[in-house]
Amino acid sequence: MKDLVPAEMLTKEDVTALIIAAKKRKGLTWEGIAEAIAMSPVWTHSAAMGMNAMPPAKAEALAALLDLPEGAAAVLAESPTKVWTQAVPTDPCIYRFYEIVGVYGPTLKALIQEKFGDGIMSAIDFDMQVTRVPHEKGDRVKVEMTGKYLGYNAW
Repeated sequence: MKDLVPAEMLTKEDVTALIIAAKKRKGLTWEGIAEAIAMSPVWTHSAAMGMNAMPPAKAEALAALLDLPEGAAAVLAESPTKVWTQAVPTDPCIYRFYEIVGVYGPTLKALIQEKFGDGIMSAIDFDMQVTRVPHEKGDRVKVEMTGKYLGYNAW
């Protein structure tokens, strides 16, 4: 897989495709990959999909773990351009998150502003965990997000 695209021509999309193929080929999980590079699974997946820049040492570790071609680590360390291609995705799992924000977004905003003041939760100074919670009616998906509160400036 190492010589499919010359190193100087690799894009974030190319590296993402190489990562997915290597993950599948090696039988790895995102949790296993994240553990191997000492990062969280949520952040590791997001960076592997091109949505975050990896610190160079983490990019090198991921490239070595997955036997990625020369130049892949440099691409992983580049600042991303975050672009969503659909107004509302059609994938059922992703769509449900849009639905949650559509239904509960105003509630979340109101409660955040009631507790903290006029501001937002950062998605930059941010972390997230996804866990499985046993439940008698069927296991639950627990998504826990924490982000720094950022108050709006008045000037």
